[in-house]
Amino acid sequence: MTVPLCILDLSPVPAGGGVAAALRNSVDLARRAEEFGYHRYWVAEHHFAAGVASSHPALLIAQIAAATSHIRVGSGAVQTGHQTALSIAEQFGLLDALYPGRIDLGLGRSGQRRVEAIAELGRPPVAPPEARVVDGLLIPRPFSFAKLIGSPRFAVYASLLQQEGALPPDFPAQVDEILALLAAEYRSEDGVEAYARAGEATDVEVWVLGSSGGESARVAGARGLPFAANYHVSPATVLEAAEGYRAAFQPSAGNAAPRMMVSADVVVASDDEEARRLATPYALWVRSIRLGEGAIPYPTPEQAAAYAWSDEDRELVADRLATQFVGSPQTVAEQLRTLQRVTGADEVLVTTITHDHADRVHSFELLAKEWYA
Repeated sequence: MTVPLCILDLSPVPAGGGVAAALRNSVDLARRAEEFGYHRYWVAEHHFAAGVASSHPALLIAQIAAATSHIRVGSGAVQTGHQTALSIAEQFGLLDALYPGRIDLGLGRSGQRRVEAIAELGRPPVAPPEARVVDGLLIPRPFSFAKLIGSPRFAVYASLLQQEGALPPDFPAQVDEILALLAAEYRSEDGVEAYARAGEATDVEVWVLGSSGGESARVAGARGLPFAANYHVSPATVLEAAEGYRAAFQPSAGNAAPRMMVSADVVVASDDEEARRLATPYALWVRSIRLGEGAIPYPTPEQAAAYAWSDEDRELVADRLATQFVGSPQTVAEQLRTLQRVTGADEVLVTTITHDHADRVHSFELLAKEWYA
C-alpha cells in the first residue's frame, strides 16, 4: 500500500533573492503540492538564518491555508521553548477556526536541547558507533550537536528568543498544557480553570517531532500522539527514534496504535545526472548550519562547485550528504520506499531545496507522479 506523501518547507532564500519572494514561492508551491496530491504541507520555524524565511509557522500557515482548499497545513515544528502553551494553543486554535479540519500542530523541543547539550560537553567523549546498513537503509555515524548548541553564538540567540531570566519550560508539562487548552479541559494544580477561547475544543491534530528515542519520542508515545522522526536532520538516530516512540506508546482517543511519519531530504530531476547537479549546493548549505553560521542563502550549483573543500569540511557534512536522496523519480521513490519500509512509517515527509523555485516545484511534481503511479 502506498503511504501518503507530505512536504516540509523551509521557505528557502536563494543566493541573490529575498525573503518576500521566498514566502511567495512557498504559497505557490503549496498550491501546486495540492494539485500534485500531497497530503500535508508543513512549514518550519527557524531563526537567525539568512537562507530561511520561515520563522513563524502560524503566520505562514494562515497564508498557505487561505491559498489552498483541502491540503492539511501545519508546523514542522513550533519550537516550544520560545512560547507559552497558551500562545501556541490560541494561535493554532484560531487557525482551526478559520480553516476547520485542516490544521496540524507539530511540536518540537528547542531551549531544552541547549541545556542538555551544555551538560553533554562536560562528559568524557564516547566513540560514536560506526555507520551501518539496515535492510538497505544507510544509518551513518552520528553527528554531535553539543558543541554547536552549547556555543556562545547560540547563547546569544537564546537570549533574543526568550524573556530575560526565563528558563526553557518542561517539555512534557508544556505538551500536556497545550493538549488541555485545546480540549477546553485545563485545570491548574489548585483547580482553577482556564480557557484559550481561540483554541477551545478544536480539531487541531497535534504531532511531536523528534530526532532520537529520547524525551520527544517518549512524550509522543506516552500521550498517544502521532510522531515524526527526523531522518533528514539526524539520520543516525532515526531507528532509535522510531523504536523509542513505539516502546512508549499508550493508546489514546485519537490513536489506538502508533502513528509515525519519517522525513527525508530529496532532490528529483528528470535523470540522475541533472538531479546531482541541482543538489550540488546542499553540502555548502549544511556546512554553514553546522558551523553555527545559520543557513546561508542557497547557492547556485556553479557557486557551490567553485568552493574548495577541506577534509574537515567534508567530515562535517558527510552524514547528511550520504543520506540525501538525489536522482530520477524512480531512484528517489525507491530510496523513500526503503526508508518507509525500514522505519515502518505511516507517512513520508520530504523536504527539497534548490536554488531555482521552478526546479523545486518540478522535483515535487516528478516525485508525486512516480510515488502515486
